Parts: sequence; structure tokens; C-alpha cells
Amino acid sequence: MLRQYELVERVKEYDPDADEALLNRAYVYTVQKHGTQKRASGDPYFSHPVEVAGLMTDLKLDQETIATALLHDTVEDTLTTIEDIERNFGTDIARLVDGVTKLSKIEQMPEDDRAAENLRKFLLAMSEDIRVLLVKLGDRLHNMRTLHFIKSPEKRQRIARETMEIYAPLAERVGMYEYMREMQLLAFEQLEPEGYRTIGQRLDQIRQQDTGQVDAIALAIKQALAEAGLKVEVSGREKHPYSIWRKMAERHVTFDQITDIMAFRVICENEGDCYRALGVLHTTWQFLPGRFKDYISTPKTNGYRSLHTALMYENSMRVEVQIRTRDMHRLNEFGLAAHWAYKQGSRPDGQVGWLRDLIEIVDHSHDAEELLEHTRMAIYQDRIFAFTPKGSLFQLPKGSTPVDFAFAVHTDLGLQTVGAKINGRHVPLRSQLANGDVVEIVKSAEADPQLAWLSFVVTGKARAAIRRAVRAKERAEVAELGQKLFDEIATRVPAKVGKKALRAAVKRLGLGDEEELMHAIGSAKLSDAAVMEALVPGCTAGMGPEEDWKERGTISIRGLSPGAGFQLAECCHPVPGDRIVGLRKPGEPVEVHAIDCITVANAMDADWRDLSWGQRSSGAVGRLRVTLYDRPGTLAETAGIFARNLANVQGLQQTHHDGPFTTYEIDLEVQDVPHLTRILSALRASDAVSGAERV
Repeated sequence: MLRQYELVERVKEYDPDADEALLNRAYVYTVQKHGTQKRASGDPYFSHPVEVAGLMTDLKLDQETIATALLHDTVEDTLTTIEDIERNFGTDIARLVDGVTKLSKIEQMPEDDRAAENLRKFLLAMSEDIRVLLVKLGDRLHNMRTLHFIKSPEKRQRIARETMEIYAPLAERVGMYEYMREMQLLAFEQLEPEGYRTIGQRLDQIRQQDTGQVDAIALAIKQALAEAGLKVEVSGREKHPYSIWRKMAERHVTFDQITDIMAFRVICENEGDCYRALGVLHTTWQFLPGRFKDYISTPKTNGYRSLHTALMYENSMRVEVQIRTRDMHRLNEFGLAAHWAYKQGSRPDGQVGWLRDLIEIVDHSHDAEELLEHTRMAIYQDRIFAFTPKGSLFQLPKGSTPVDFAFAVHTDLGLQTVGAKINGRHVPLRSQLANGDVVEIVKSAEADPQLAWLSFVVTGKARAAIRRAVRAKERAEVAELGQKLFDEIATRVPAKVGKKALRAAVKRLGLGDEEELMHAIGSAKLSDAAVMEALVPGCTAGMGPEEDWKERGTISIRGLSPGAGFQLAECCHPVPGDRIVGLRKPGEPVEVHAIDCITVANAMDADWRDLSWGQRSSGAVGRLRVTLYDRPGTLAETAGIFARNLANVQGLQQTHHDGPFTTYEIDLEVQDVPHLTRILSALRASDAVSGAERV
């Protein structure tokens, strides 16, 4: 912990005119007020504000900011009031301490209670004086450095997650990359301990195996630039462990597949030298297309400026190189904090236009909803805030849609969603939400989640709920189809089927209940004969010709060698009556295709032969594509058509849902082409069917 005189000396080194008495008073005041309070580490509590003040001296911030860092916890954790701070240290320091205290209070609120007005206070506190945020970032960084002393794993993870989702992105938003990287690393250690440990071990192995390779590459870069007359500083380092982890997750690759573990930084004397250095590197080594970025001519919104490129070094090694001036480097590492050095004396311009815009919007907005409707500042790197019409605040991942929002509010609301309004305007459900949107969900008790939603929702809660609901809906529809088929089967047994016979059949088939039986019939897991036998044991012994083709249909093919095996192709589903050919592959049965199958057209050089159907061939499976109107009863009506035409459903799959239409692919066991044609005609004549065709 910094001693009182050490802290004062640090400030005096870069600000000889600093008020030494003010700093001494603030130091003594925080020691007295925190008294015997202890941190989780066992250290005196006042050691924390003193260390935060030390972090502010590293940034060379003014004396008011140092005093604020020393005092920032007194109002929250002791009996001290803002009035006490103002009386002892003046209006400016009291205002800064009050701002940091507001941020801390909002941070402690449950996420569901962080309504619009609370976020407004957050933005106001930050926008009134950016030094409030700088102190808060220093406060969070020091808390992360001592996080391991907290005994509760749940609390450590909560703080780490909040740091990763809020404070690290905030640090990046104001250009404080040094803070961002350390916060991410410390949070990563808590959130993904196994990943942290594994990557750390692999990096240790690389260091042990490295025979000065990093230094050799840095020297080669420096020599190439020196030969071109450029005076530069070159340093090399390993990529940030969390950066490696994120790249592995985004690219779905292993550590060994990450080839650009090393990065190098070139510090030039001026901007022109940066571009000359880039040209030398690109002519000396091959650069990787698509990896060059010019943030000097087009800085990032937080003011970051640098040239980024990637080179193919010897032995196919890829290395990243950043090129910048010394001033750029200082501003890049510490961002807005670098502008608040004591010599500046005023707010920075240029790179913080977003901050001035934010202040103006806050000053002129009438309520929080209006504030956030017009504020599109990406303060959070990968999160957005959206509001209900009543002002309740929900935090969602970037890219979220109204469907994600609905499920975030309540699962039942998500299940009943049929439409959405964003800021009062009707929008498609796949529309992406922007920061500050007010989202109104249009619901209906008759609605059902759609399988197509899975193509655009991004939250795990929404995806899981949609999958559960779709599975339940499909099960109900298949059971409805099964009931229709069962009713037809029941007419073919030599006895009236009552509740007693149905319960006995369920028991004989080893099923749980009637619904499970209907689902098994609808999904073609049970044959008609098996159901009939379960209902009336022995009734299938003398089945007539109609039942004979349905249950024991056989296929014979002419034109094959004696004893040769064959299989009907899945691509074209030939049925008796189609012209057919066979494709032979070594060691495999002959594949029987319809003559106009695209597979045959693409395999004219293959070993194929003319075939024909044998006598009495029946029971092949044809595939239909049927588009139904999306309203109750259409699937059941379709099942009735199949039953009346004595076609056995072998498979049913929903392939598309588009507004008022649902499309299914249905596999039917049929006698021959005329039988399949009669079924298609019956389907096309039905009011339930929009269209039907053979696949």
C-alpha cells in the first residue's frame, strides 16, 4: 500500500503545483473514516481507496481526481455524507464523489430493477465528468486484482461476469485498453478456470521451447526498417490469453490451430514513418490479405489510432504487427485518461464527440425513454439495453430480436408472441434491436412458437423454450394424425373397439398411455397389423388381399443377376409403374432409380442397367411434398385422405413454415403409380391443401 508521502510525491512529479495539503487531508480523512474496517483479504479497508488513487497517479490525473479516488467509498461505506465532503473538500470533489457513489449504488441493484431512470443516472454521472468513470474503472480494476480473496465462488463469478460484460467494454469504449485487457484476464480466470489454466500451460510450454524466437523476429523487423532509414522501437509479446480463448471460440478451432500467437509493436517517430514502415514490411514479407486495417486515417470511435497488419514470417509463421507513434501509443493504452493529464485543463476534443453528444442528449431529453431512443452509443461492447413500454429495463446480447426480448421478459410472453413494435412501429420479428429501443410485444393466446425463429434468435433462454414448444406441438400434431389412422385401423378389426380394448392394447404394446399409442402410430413406429393384433389378438391371421399388400407388400425386380441384392433409392423414391434403372457400385446392392432421377443423369458413365418391376410388386414408399393452410384440423383432414385411400404413412417431417402455410414431406407406402396419383388428386381437391406434388 502506498504511504501518504509516497502518494503525494507521485502527484508532485507530474504536477509540481498540486495542492499538497488537499491530498494530505484526503488521505487522512479516508483512513479515519474507514477506521477498523477490513477487506476480504484481511487488509485495512482504506488500503483499497489508497491503491485506486495510486492507479490514478499512473494516469497522471489531476489532484481533484486523486482526492476523489481517496474518498470514493466514504459516503457508501461509512457515515460520511456528500455534505461532509463538500464542506471539507469543496464542491467539485463532492460532485465527483457523488457521481462515483451513484454508479456503485446502481451496480448493486438487481438487474431486473435497473429501470430506465437508473440507467439515465448512470449516463448522467458519466457524462457530467468523465473523471467519474475513470475513478470507477480504477476502483473495479483494483477489486478484480483482489477478487481471489472472496471466499464465495458464486460472488466471485457474479463480479467477474459484471466486469466482463460492463466494465471491460466501458474501458474499451473510452480507449483504456490496458485496463480492459487486465480486467478481461482476471474475469476470464474466474469464469473459465479450466480454459484459463489450459491456455496458461500452453503459453508456458511455448516460452520454455522458445530459443529467443520472439527477440529474433523483433530484431529482424527492426533491421529491415533500419535499412530503409527508419528509426523505430520494436517489441514482441504473446497474445492476450482471453484474446486467444475468444478467437478459439469464434473460429471453433483448437489452440494448436491458432497460428498468430505472437504480436509485435513498432513505435515510429511520426505519422509518415508509420506508413513508410508498413510499406517496408509488406515488401520484405508476404502480408495476409484481409488482415490490414488503417486506424490512423480512420480512427476508432474511442480515438484509437494505429496500423494493423499480419505477415507470413519464415516457416509459415503468422505474426501480427501494430505500427504507431509514441503519442498514439500513449493515447491508445490509456484513452480519455491521457487527455485528463494536469496540463490539459479542459475537456478533450476530437475523439470524444460521442461524449459531447451524450451530454447534449441528457441535458435536453424529457425522460429516460426519449434519452435512450435517441442515444445509439455502443457503450457496451456486446450488450444492448431495451425497454418495455412501461420503462422496465432488460439487458440482452447484441443482435437480439423482439423474440429474444419477449422471452427475456417472461417465457409465457415469448410463447404467445405474434408480432412486435419497436419505438411504436410494427417490425418483422427477425429485426435486430438497437440500444435503447422501446419494445412492445403483440401476443395471442392461440399463438405457437415457430421453428423458423431458431434461425435468428440469439439468447439461450429463447432457443431452449422454442425447441421445447415446437417439439410439443409436433408431438401433438403427430398424435392427431395417429388418432385419424387409428380410427381407420379400428374399422378393420372384427370387434368394436372400446376403452377396455384400447387400454389392453396399450399394455400389450408396452406403451405408457393412449397418447403415446397415437404418437407411435402417427410417427409410423407401429404397423397397422401390430395395432390390430394388439386390439384383437389373432385377428390378422386371415387378412384379405387389401391388408395383404398393406402389411406384407413385396417388391421384385427383373433384370438383375440371380441372387443380386437391390435397394430402392432414397433420392427419387421409385414405385411400381415408374420406369427404372439400376446403378451398380462395387460391393454394394444395386440401387434402383426412376429413369428421370437426377442421380442417374449425373452418373451416365457408371455401371447401370435396364430394370423392370416384377409381377405383383407393391408396397414401395413414395414421397410427397404437401403444403397445408396453417389452421386447426388441416393435418387431420390430410390424414383422413390417406386413410380413405388405404395408404400407410411411413414418415412425416415439417420442412418449412411461411406465414399462413406449412409444408411437410410425407413418405407413403403405396401400391403403384396409379394409387399414388389418386392420392395426389384427392389432396389437391381438398380445401385443407394449398399444393401437393410428388418429390
